[in-house]
Amino acid sequence: MSNIEPEVKVFFKTIVSSVFLGLFWLMLNLTLGIYFGLLFIKGNISIGNIVYYLFALSSFVFLIRYYIKAWKKKFPHG
Repeated sequence: MSNIEPEVKVFFKTIVSSVFLGLFWLMLNLTLGIYFGLLFIKGNISIGNIVYYLFALSSFVFLIRYYIKAWKKKFPHG
């Protein structure tokens, strides 16, 4: 068993999950955008570009909502 207090454990889990989800979101969007060529607009805008940017924007909004919900909790440090 660990000697860490439960509140501190919850705080560390919040930090780790926030960092992981932020990096996962970044890597997912960059992979989709660069690998499939949807990030760059060549000449004119295609349907793929529009879908990619809508997905990136909407997933970013959900990520920010998750951050607000996760960090709204009161932690023992203040």
